[in-house]
Parts: sequence; C-alpha cells; structure tokens
Amino acid sequence: MLTRRLLQLLIGLAMYGVSLAMFIRAGLGLDPWDVFHQGLAVKTGLSIGTVVVIVSFLVLLLWIPLRQWPGVGTLCNAVLVGVFADVGLALIPEFSHLGGQIGMLAGAILLNGIASACYIGARLGPGARDGLMTGLARRTGWSVRASRTGIEVVVLGAGWLLGGSVGVGTVLYALAIGPLVQLLLPRFTVPEVRPVSVAGTETEAADVADVAGTAVPATASSGRTD
Repeated sequence: MLTRRLLQLLIGLAMYGVSLAMFIRAGLGLDPWDVFHQGLAVKTGLSIGTVVVIVSFLVLLLWIPLRQWPGVGTLCNAVLVGVFADVGLALIPEFSHLGGQIGMLAGAILLNGIASACYIGARLGPGARDGLMTGLARRTGWSVRASRTGIEVVVLGAGWLLGGSVGVGTVLYALAIGPLVQLLLPRFTVPEVRPVSVAGTETEAADVADVAGTAVPATASSGRTD
C-alpha cells in the first residue's frame, strides 16, 4: 500500500510540474503562486523550476512558528514540481497562435486537476504552500479559505508587480480547479489501512479539500497531502 501511495505521489507531482510548464507555454496567465514564481524568475534570471524549489523551502521555514511538520510528500513536492516544470519547459514548444494557446491552457487545467487529485489522494503530507494555509488557519482561527485567499492575493499582487503573467488563464484556473479536483479526488484517494494520518490529525483531509475548494470524499477523511 505504501509503495502504491509513493508511486501515485511521484506521478502526481511529475504531472503537476508538467502542467505548470503547459500554463507557461499557453501564455494566457498562471495561478497566483506561479505568477509569483514567474515574476521572481524574470527578476533573478533563474529558471522557474529553480524558483519553485527555493520558494518551497523558504515557505517551509514559515511552518516552524505554525508548528507544522512536513511529511515525505511535503519534501518530494518541494523538489519535484520545480524539476518537472523545467523538464516540461524544455520539451513543450511555445505557441504563437491563439488556438494552440487555448488548447494548451485547457490541457494544463485538466492535467493539473488530475495531478492534484493524485498527490492529494496519496496522503503523504501537504505541500509547503497548502501547509502554510492550513497552519495559518489553525494558529489564527481563520477559515482555511480566508487564509488561502489572503495569501494568494498577496502572492498574486507581488508576482504581477515582478512581471509574472496574469490573464484569462488565472481566472479560468481559479474557477475550474476546485470542481475538477472534487470530481477526481474520490477516484485517486488511496484508502487508509490505519486510522492515523501522516500529520496526526483527523481533520487534515478537510483542510486540503478546503484549500483546493473541494468537498471531502469519505475515503479521504483521515489524511492530508498536497
């Protein structure tokens, strides 16, 4: 069972990184965190994958005062999404016509939804950014949605000022990703063998589902991952 969860986690993270590359190649706007990543990449000259990895570990430092603890999925997430984003950018061509851009954007949203369901369903620890949101909610008493909105407004604004891409893709992603993950998550959630979650609480699946804008499937009621 653990082997299956690890394999699903790794496949999900690889697909997530490739979906980020597809969003970039579509050229129609990124999700808030990736607007921020792209803006930093523009200013520093680093690859966006390298920026994703660096930001992931910097965000993990913010877990310390929030008393959040990473799982194996957290560390894999911090490294592999950025690595596969750069791999995807090396393999996927740019599109100069609108039809190709729209098709690439649609594919990116779909692949991102599948990828999210895969690594959330593996339940091996939240990603750095989602853990920050849920940890902030626990420490402040805010809802996860309020924490998510506040953080993403800040990173979106900062990323836009840095030169990140904001556009119709940003809006479509925000509208589509929650329902898409909600639809797919029950299909990819690996059943628990023991009623003990990776991070030690029974409410963590609800946190991740709230972060993703989804309902919690019955099969994912005792674990959280990102």
